[in-house]
Amino acid sequence: MAAGFKTAEPLEYHRSFLKENCRPDGRELGEFRTTTLNIGSISTADGSSLVKIGNTTVICGIKGELASPPADAPNKGYIVPNVDLPPLCSSRFRPGPPGEQAQAASQFVADVIESSGVIQREDLCIEKGKLCWVLYCDIMCLDYDGNLLDACLIALLAALKHVWLPEVTISKDTDLAEVNTDKKQHLSIAKHPISSSFAVFDDSIVIVDPTAEEESLSTAMMTVVTDEEDRLCTLHKPGGTSLSGEKLQDCISRAVTRNREVSKLINTVMHSVKPQNSIQQLPLLGTLARSSCVLTRVWEAVEREMVEHSKPQGSSARDLFDKL
Repeated sequence: MAAGFKTAEPLEYHRSFLKENCRPDGRELGEFRTTTLNIGSISTADGSSLVKIGNTTVICGIKGELASPPADAPNKGYIVPNVDLPPLCSSRFRPGPPGEQAQAASQFVADVIESSGVIQREDLCIEKGKLCWVLYCDIMCLDYDGNLLDACLIALLAALKHVWLPEVTISKDTDLAEVNTDKKQHLSIAKHPISSSFAVFDDSIVIVDPTAEEESLSTAMMTVVTDEEDRLCTLHKPGGTSLSGEKLQDCISRAVTRNREVSKLINTVMHSVKPQNSIQQLPLLGTLARSSCVLTRVWEAVEREMVEHSKPQGSSARDLFDKL
């Protein structure tokens, strides 16, 4: 009966819960879904992370490339974010060029990077007017269930904190870039912007961390971005019904609290990551793989030897192998 009511009248179904100050998934109006974070998810990237907020899953991979600085800012590098919403994450998205929501999300992330100063672009410059870093930040949604922007920002910030870039210098003799992969260093993260998204129902009821269904039924959406100093970085509200000053201030206060919680989560996960161990594991795994191949080839040679020649009485493949 409840399932039929939800299908026939989804808005009324949600209203019946909102009247009791709760939501269909059991959360209170101001309660966020469980947030999980994994850092170093992509071994081929310079920095990466995977974030889950409820069912919404986003992965971010950052790759650094060398380029010439822009002519109008010869002492700065580039940060190029891109949000991808493939059909894999939801049936509402179609293959082909980026849709409107993906483009809006990419622009939102770019605006937050600029307004918050998460990274000083001057830090990406290697030599003024000659060489700089370009950070390509590819953010892909693997499972879409609302609150995309929050997940994208958390994934981006965690991936940026995980980035290791090699030391690069310009040779005085050849005037070419020389990359020293033995010396790597982290990016300098200046600010920690975290967003909190809200949905408005019936022009008056405000809920946090909306699901995809709640977003589709809401009369307005709003995302508030704050940093670790409780400074308001961005307020993103793409149309919809207006909010009173009191409710707006309440949303900002909730965003400040959320920033502290997420920052603590990121720092906890970062401290548990030991880059030196990850680096040491690579040659070890390669050595094990090569040893396995050698053992296989030796064993095959022993088997061929036994087939080509008469097998001695009482001997076995293991006996011949031991003699080798």
